[in-house]
Amino acid sequence: MSDQDIPSNTNTRILKTYKEARLQNNENLRKLVVDAAATLLQEEGPEAVTVRRVAQEMDCSTKIIYSLFVNKEGLAQQLYLEGCKHLANKFEGTPQTNDPVQHLLNLGEAFWQFGQHYSGYYKLMFGGAFADFKPDEESMHGTLTAMRQFMMAISKAQEQGLIPVHYDAESVVRICWASLHGAIHLYMGGHLGDVQSAYAVYKQTLSLIVSSMLPDHST
Repeated sequence: MSDQDIPSNTNTRILKTYKEARLQNNENLRKLVVDAAATLLQEEGPEAVTVRRVAQEMDCSTKIIYSLFVNKEGLAQQLYLEGCKHLANKFEGTPQTNDPVQHLLNLGEAFWQFGQHYSGYYKLMFGGAFADFKPDEESMHGTLTAMRQFMMAISKAQEQGLIPVHYDAESVVRICWASLHGAIHLYMGGHLGDVQSAYAVYKQTLSLIVSSMLPDHST
């Protein structure tokens, strides 16, 4: 038998068991459902994301959605994790600089932009938009991963002796985060006027936070 008669491995089909094929199909379907829910979340807000509405968008029964996510909270968790990815991308896309003050200001700006560009995700993740949804351990881990750039900046400043080490980096991030979130949440609740007025309050809040952490390096 010549070499030409031997079937090429590149043409060999990779067989899957029924269980493997079904798991893959379920995973693909889960992704499509999350994409449909994410579109509703961004275009119409959290109140539009119901199992019935997502099923309508997918042209399927609610039973299929429940079989994939158990309940609305299961779907909300997947959206939460998607939001974490968007937040991480915002932080990772901040301009790089060796100036610790400017670095923190850039990260704070990224957080504001996330709230503006992904307001549906923001309300779901940090605004309590889904009353019955509480982030589980996986979701909280996703949040910490998303905030990693912020935490690294604080840790680096502490290592350089620029920020006191009275608290660990995670605690410092939470303190900053709480203050910045307060401004965004008040704006979303209609308490800070239009977006320009709210942004001015946010910028001042961010500046005060950074100057309090780095009093000898603020500009």
